[in-house]
Amino acid sequence: MTDPVILSRRGGVALWRQIEQAVEAEIVARRLAPGDRMPTENALAERFGVNRHTVRQALASLEERGLVRVEQGRGTFVHDDPVAYAVRKRTRFSETIRRQNREPHSRLVRSGVVAAEAAIAGPLGLKRGESLILLETLGEADGRPISIASHYFPACRVPDMIAAYRAEDSITRALARCGIADYTRKSTRVTARLPSAEDARALHMPRSRPVLVAENLNIDPEGRPIEISIARMAAERVQLVFEP
Repeated sequence: MTDPVILSRRGGVALWRQIEQAVEAEIVARRLAPGDRMPTENALAERFGVNRHTVRQALASLEERGLVRVEQGRGTFVHDDPVAYAVRKRTRFSETIRRQNREPHSRLVRSGVVAAEAAIAGPLGLKRGESLILLETLGEADGRPISIASHYFPACRVPDMIAAYRAEDSITRALARCGIADYTRKSTRVTARLPSAEDARALHMPRSRPVLVAENLNIDPEGRPIEISIARMAAERVQLVFEP
């Protein structure tokens, strides 16, 4: 999208609508491919010979129609298909993303020891106030943030979980390092809500767009609860697929 475009100012079609039509044509023709970052508003304004307000109207209409998406702090992108995130007996973030020919990355946002609240203590077989290891991770696919998850582990079972995760950069390998060779999914509950301000910033999304909240309980090979994770996923970027 570098060639200048001359808009008609006498045809009865608003300038922003002509820009919308021109960009849509380039998306359909795959000159702008799914996932591509759009030029900035300034670049588009220069290309079409209009002001930024006119460009903004065109982009807003394209976004409303689902042809582009705006990610706060990152820019505007051509809409692409959501990640099909499989929920199965063994759900592993990196494996799921790689299976779709995308590059996974998980980054530790924060960690620490926290007191268990009743809603988390019960499923883990703990008493309220007992110590939990918290790992909060941001999951990306091809550099695009898709989920932020809070992982809670009984501190009495895996006291060295934080150091293990920093060494392994993987929940699965960190648990193995702590003596939990395997774990499986016992249950997943999914709800939808608007994101908190903190989650919206991490996911580069407006607070007006919903997130899917997946509350997961994982157990060790003996059937003992080992983790509760609460993942908040950008609803327009992730499609949950439940598999046996």
